[in-house]
Amino acid sequence: MAESSKIYKKRIIKSGQDFHFVDERGQKYLDGISNMWCNVWGFNENNITNAMIDQIKKIPHSTIFGLSNLKSMELSRYFLKLTKGMDKIFYTDNGSSAIESALKIATQYWSNQGKETKTRFLSVKSSYHGDTMGAMSVGYVDLYFKKYKHILFPTVTVPKPIGSRLDVSNREIDTDRVIEKTEKIIEENSDKAIALIMESGAQIAGGVNIYPAGYQKRVAELCRKYNVLFILDEIATGFGRLGNMIEYIAQDSIPDIACFGKAITGGYFPLAITTASRKVYEEFEGEWIDQKHLYHGHTFSGHPVGCTAVIENIKMYRKNKLISKIRKNSNLLVKRLTEFNQFPIVSNIRGKGLLAAFDLVKNGNPIKSINGAPISMFIIKESLRRGVYLRSLGSTIVIIPPLAIDKDSLEIILNTQFEIVAEIYKSIK
Repeated sequence: MAESSKIYKKRIIKSGQDFHFVDERGQKYLDGISNMWCNVWGFNENNITNAMIDQIKKIPHSTIFGLSNLKSMELSRYFLKLTKGMDKIFYTDNGSSAIESALKIATQYWSNQGKETKTRFLSVKSSYHGDTMGAMSVGYVDLYFKKYKHILFPTVTVPKPIGSRLDVSNREIDTDRVIEKTEKIIEENSDKAIALIMESGAQIAGGVNIYPAGYQKRVAELCRKYNVLFILDEIATGFGRLGNMIEYIAQDSIPDIACFGKAITGGYFPLAITTASRKVYEEFEGEWIDQKHLYHGHTFSGHPVGCTAVIENIKMYRKNKLISKIRKNSNLLVKRLTEFNQFPIVSNIRGKGLLAAFDLVKNGNPIKSINGAPISMFIIKESLRRGVYLRSLGSTIVIIPPLAIDKDSLEIILNTQFEIVAEIYKSIK
């Protein structure tokens, strides 16, 4: 924290222009991290902001405790048309809360049936699902959460696939082995397992591990086979990040519960969504005396301004054929990434959609520091000096640009990343 405070000291943001942050001195910084993975259109998308202004003039917020509002109802209908297999929506205001809601829904699904021996969640090793207590428990990353480990609830971990780090034939062999181990763990814990939760399509904060083809579908099938609920987290990976609007549809792995956030409002409002299948929702139906109701909610659930932002954002996706544009820019990204192979310190280049990463290693070990500073701090400092805002996950360099980024801006991000890697290599070779 002390080191980062030195870096950020003179960079207080006062406004945004296109895909740039603008600080109080007027200095611009190209957003190379999608404003923590949520920025779609940049900072001046008038269709979304004008719709939000119109809504806030009508009513700034209307609780959905015992009431409803037109925009949350409209979005529910709209959103469920996108999310195949989902039947109901629960609104929250951030991704971690969406995960907490999913965990509570899954737990109560079984307790409403009198099956209170179901007490454990299964999760994939190196997953990340947020920073609240339940989310940390099912998405444990030691670097972030080790100070809280002693108070997190116990979970059962299944192995992660190696993903794109091996050639195709070895990757298929690895997936088979991982699935065999995963099935054994699910079978052994099926009597007490509430659900298996995993990120959809790829793990991001846990090291950018992009799943091999067929892996996610096979996990979904195992959950159905052993009567374990299947929860998918699309908060960071959905809405085009991996080149598909809804990643689980592309993966042919319809869940029982799914979570969405970040890009769903275009980055213009804090709102997240937890969806549930008809099978799950039916266990909450009944008379008041049955006490099957989900006693859980948030002050700003179903916020009409946030719901308006999501509706307009989805319209913009369609109007601008954004998924097609993402796939075109993905081709450019993959092509440019091959240039990084000239540096011996670059290893394990991988990417899908507008998500890419590679590792910085020396003699097989992660490069943790340079010139006495943590590598992540060095990257932030050097990128800001060049007018771009970039971050890393330790020694893993992540490229995660705004989804609607133009070709020239994407080139600037990649060129900046290239310059920084070249400087690191020069310093340590």
